[in-house]
Amino acid sequence: MGTVDPKLTRALSSKPGSEYNRRMMTIRYLRLNSGDSFPAVCDLSPFKAIVVVEEPVESQWQAAASRWLADSGCLYMMAWGEDCSSWDDSVDLANINQFDCDDIPDAKFIMTTWHDDESLPDVAWYAKVCAHHPTVEIENVVFLHIASADRQEEFEALYRDA
Repeated sequence: MGTVDPKLTRALSSKPGSEYNRRMMTIRYLRLNSGDSFPAVCDLSPFKAIVVVEEPVESQWQAAASRWLADSGCLYMMAWGEDCSSWDDSVDLANINQFDCDDIPDAKFIMTTWHDDESLPDVAWYAKVCAHHPTVEIENVVFLHIASADRQEEFEALYRDA
């Protein structure tokens, strides 16, 4: 079973004087293994998700994780790591299926990107500086880390320092 740090929510502000320093954001780190159940994150909706895949993922679990992200209020998903381009497709499909293949309302459209040729610090910078939804302001961030080793402090620092 994946672990969720007891101090799930950390209000972090960015560098002094920056736009991010004037408002509070919440960063939540979740480390899961393929097959784990998904914790509630609806309290962060809307949020950006940085999906870091460091271990193989079963396709059925990936589809379920993508539905969970879509249903929980993710509006911008960035994938990095093993087979990260498949996450772009999987979350797109989950978003389309939310609306039975009809038009997706602008405020519910999930932006998706994959970053197979970038470093993780570059993805954190992209998430913080460039990942803006066209119609909804998003302040909260969820790191979905699919791995056996916990890297919470490292990931939070990457985002904070980006």
